[in-house]
Amino acid sequence: MLGPTARGLSRRGARRNLPPFAPRGASLNMRTDTATMESVERSLALIQRGTEEILLHDALRKKLEQGRPLRIKAGFDPTAPDLHLGHTVLINKLRQFQELGHEILFLIGDFTGMIGDPTGKSVTRKPLSREEIEQNAQTYKDQVFRILDPDKTRILFNSHWLDDLGTAGLVQLAARQTVARMLERDDFSKRYKAGQPIAIHEFLYPLIQGYDSVALRADIELGGTDQKFNLLMGRQLQEAYGQEPQVVITLPILEGLDGVQKMSKSLGNYIGIADAPEEMFGKLMSISDDLMWRYFELLSFRELSEIEAWRRAVSEGANPRDIKFELGLELVTRFHGAEQARKAQEAFVARFQKGAMPDDMPFVDLACSDSDGLPLANLLKEAGLVASTSEAIRMVRQGAVRIDGERVEDAQQILAVGAEHIYQVGKRRFAKVRLG
Repeated sequence: MLGPTARGLSRRGARRNLPPFAPRGASLNMRTDTATMESVERSLALIQRGTEEILLHDALRKKLEQGRPLRIKAGFDPTAPDLHLGHTVLINKLRQFQELGHEILFLIGDFTGMIGDPTGKSVTRKPLSREEIEQNAQTYKDQVFRILDPDKTRILFNSHWLDDLGTAGLVQLAARQTVARMLERDDFSKRYKAGQPIAIHEFLYPLIQGYDSVALRADIELGGTDQKFNLLMGRQLQEAYGQEPQVVITLPILEGLDGVQKMSKSLGNYIGIADAPEEMFGKLMSISDDLMWRYFELLSFRELSEIEAWRRAVSEGANPRDIKFELGLELVTRFHGAEQARKAQEAFVARFQKGAMPDDMPFVDLACSDSDGLPLANLLKEAGLVASTSEAIRMVRQGAVRIDGERVEDAQQILAVGAEHIYQVGKRRFAKVRLG
């Protein structure tokens, strides 16, 4: 851990070329009267919704009681140009802080992106070029303002202060942590025990991410559960520089459409926030009824009491499809507007509901021994939608097979284990099939 008298680095990095902020002690309202305390309790209830862990609750309360706008930091490495709903779990929480009157620091890790985040990786991750980072960062900025208010959001790049840290500053920073401490991190520990290489620069990543919190004098930092080690590093470094340590809030990892693995573009189980309205609505309607409640919890801005009332209604016999409509309308409206959401629902109903999809559509839970998944033709046969794989191939060629309302052209496409979709063959054969 850094000591409080680490001079050269604190002067070079924490004082030079940093974004201007009001003094940490600046307060809009230091009252602790009843109205203020009630406001704090309401804020705490909203902040805690959908979170995995808050470190520490008492520290969060004390910061809120100060009555000043807090600096809420969240870092994003521009490793991919498109955001999906899994990313928005964290961004939604930023919006809630924004609505409570706090300052959002949306940090794009253009410097750390050139190192490559080793979190959860079993091999050294290839760093990005500056050109790739700049392209992806612009896309992030374009997409994030579909959720956040651009007038109340500060977009920052950590190269602004890290480029000036200098070789001496970086060496001093690296000297404040031990290899043993770094190997406490789960992914590093597993790679070390397995004899897999760990590059020296990978140890710099959590140090530099933590140093960002020093540079920004963050009050609160948000991140996924897989980022906990890095977030806590920020607390340690802030204490070393004589700052009040940030509160760490971790958010759950959202499951993808299969309801099993985390949402990921590479796994094909994602809903992109730039997806077309009809595609987004159709994907949301394809999730399982159980997964629907998870999406409501982490993605919806509805009151919890309203969601709980819907859950009770379903347990008493209400059609979960109608509740899922509400989820689809809310999320498509958020990214495309109310009119496009309404049209997407109408298109879905036109495809499935007007005499086409039976209310008593069978549910089939198929076991799959192959971890890679099952070819579509085999799935249709095992689900009882066709008599043979040859019939399945023929129906696909005739354009008579749809998955979640979309016509498919490849009878040999592999359906992932854990996926749940609505399959249609011809005009009258339907089944909701989960591949387990």
